[in-house]
Amino acid sequence: MTAVERIDTGDAGHVSPSACPACAVAPSAERLAELSARRNARLMLSVPAAHCAACISTAEGAVQDVPGVRSARMNLTMRRISVDADPSVTVDQVIAALKGVGYEAHELDAGLLSATEMDKQGRDLLMRLGVAGFSMMNVMLLSVAVWSGAQDATRDLFHWISAAIALPTVIFAGQPFFRSAWNSLKARRLGMDVPISLAIILASSISLFETFHSGHHAYFDAAVMLTFFLLAGRYLDHRTRAVARSAAEELAALEVPRATLMRDGEESVVPISELVAGDLVKVRPGGRMPVDGVVTEGTSEIDRSLLTGESLPAWAGEGTIVAAGEVNLTGPLTVRVTAAGRDSSLHRMADLVAVAEAAKTRYTSLAEQAASLYSPLVHLLSFSAFGFWMWKTGGDLRYAINISAAVLIITCPCALGLAVPAVVTAASGRLFRKGLLIKDGTALERLAEVDTVVFDKTGTLTLGAPEPTNLGDHPRAALEVVAALAGVSSHPLATALAQATRAAGIHPARVEDLREVPGFGVEGTWRGTRVRLGRAEWCGGDALPVTATYLCTGEGAPRAFTFADRLRPGAEEAVSALARQGKRVILLSGDTEGAVADLAERLGIREWVAGALPAEKAARVADLTAEGARVLMVGDGLNDTAALASAHVSISPASALDAARVASDIVLLGKDMAPIADAVRISRQSRSRIKENFAISGLYNVVAVPLALVGMATPLAAALAMSLSSITVSLNALRLK
Repeated sequence: MTAVERIDTGDAGHVSPSACPACAVAPSAERLAELSARRNARLMLSVPAAHCAACISTAEGAVQDVPGVRSARMNLTMRRISVDADPSVTVDQVIAALKGVGYEAHELDAGLLSATEMDKQGRDLLMRLGVAGFSMMNVMLLSVAVWSGAQDATRDLFHWISAAIALPTVIFAGQPFFRSAWNSLKARRLGMDVPISLAIILASSISLFETFHSGHHAYFDAAVMLTFFLLAGRYLDHRTRAVARSAAEELAALEVPRATLMRDGEESVVPISELVAGDLVKVRPGGRMPVDGVVTEGTSEIDRSLLTGESLPAWAGEGTIVAAGEVNLTGPLTVRVTAAGRDSSLHRMADLVAVAEAAKTRYTSLAEQAASLYSPLVHLLSFSAFGFWMWKTGGDLRYAINISAAVLIITCPCALGLAVPAVVTAASGRLFRKGLLIKDGTALERLAEVDTVVFDKTGTLTLGAPEPTNLGDHPRAALEVVAALAGVSSHPLATALAQATRAAGIHPARVEDLREVPGFGVEGTWRGTRVRLGRAEWCGGDALPVTATYLCTGEGAPRAFTFADRLRPGAEEAVSALARQGKRVILLSGDTEGAVADLAERLGIREWVAGALPAEKAARVADLTAEGARVLMVGDGLNDTAALASAHVSISPASALDAARVASDIVLLGKDMAPIADAVRISRQSRSRIKENFAISGLYNVVAVPLALVGMATPLAAALAMSLSSITVSLNALRLK
């Protein structure tokens, strides 16, 4: 009997995100530890299923048990493991070790991750925020002494000390606003940072002027307080946007970085960038096609579901055209390269995505719309107040500037600047706990506008994993033979049969001389008779118009074992919930008409399209948009990337292909689809909170601005009122939690 190793491709411990005390460790400390480990790391892998402290010890222990591994360091926040190992250790050994303890892993290209090692802009904003906060507390303490009755020389001393603290702080911490305001003015437009910068500069200048002339009031605390609250809003906004950048870089690093080149009868592993047309590459079973090409040797079956959405594997042999991104299933193939790297089908599809994303970036957020109206009005009010009081007081420059500054400070768009980031941060945290990662700062606003939801089929509404539907129609003896034959193959249909028979308590029959024939199936000898499990024509039967594999035992006609694609958990709940919300639901798939029609009927989806190519999917989404629909696209494959990018907003599962996750605005971290309907509901709540924050900011201005205009509010009182409005806006945003 020939010993054959069976590869278990079952789901290996995919766990939905969950909270545990150890998960709350400081990410910054964890990040520094990972960076230290990465300097000496030879291999780096993404481990998406890691979710708690136990995962760290389990994964690190499994990798360290691999001979030649010197150390392994898991970063739980990034779900990434860095491995320092001897050159003899391959990435396949590390992946196998992790799979053995229940974790799926993907190799990362460390070179593409270099840009994410330090978030310079985030660190810069946080540092300036810390400086402003520390200075604000000290200046406020000095101000309390002045308010308590300090007079003459004592008051002047406190003012000079406040100036020594506040002026360097404002110059240093306010640079993000000053640079942005200067760029706006050079472009001849009034951005939100122009009135912000003017308010900070005026408050500081008036305070310095008053201090020079031994004035009773100085407003250094107002200037520093303005800077602190505005930096808080800017940092919150940055954090919501940083997620998208780091995710895109991480996903780009997941692309196949190397291929096995065959030259002069020898094999060598080379970077994809070194391949040229005419080269021969070997693709082993389970490997993804690194290039576009033509098969010159070998037979196998190809999984094209990520490219076309077709769930049934396709036969491949000499002369078969293959594309980068397809998965080789059962036999080794030698492929002659026709296109690699930038010329491959992956990059041609990326061009479609780039065009679609460029269109999406023209979306104007609510904050930008408000700022375009708000900034000119602020300046008009401030200059009008200055002109009026110069005329009214007969040229009292000091008094007019004080009132003008108070108006500018009290109308400073601090609350407006916090309105959106505070809500997005609160909503993003709530959705993350439900298993959704928001990658784009405007995604929630766009999601709230959605009226049409377009779903892909394979890998999105279904798991892309076939499930036997007629095991009960076959006698036990046939099932025992099937269990034996299916158990030695890694083909998706065979794997599904092996799992189903094992779950049903079926013990494999004693089948000898087991042998897998790439591209056809598995055969062996049972009770002296040759038995086969595989393609219909190979087993001597006629193929059914459904997904099926066939068993031939020499007794009668071949037995057909039929399959249906397994529904993703929560798919029915998500579709029905969206329908109840009044959304138009469409199923758009590249799979066969029969499979798509069957799924649409199971889920109650009335509109569906089968056999759609990638460009056709993008065109269909574009047509819906042209008709006035706001489309939410949910997909996972390469064939969905252009449609994901061109949709008004898009979602992809964490199990999706890298390009699809990069193109999407939101990533579904778990397997359950139900949170998608929750996301639409929460996005509408978020939009309401943002509008409420704008209303709060507007009401505050309606009450406070007239007081400043008539001279009843000093710059300090204006700063305190502005701070109160900012705190109110933040508390309103927290209601989402």
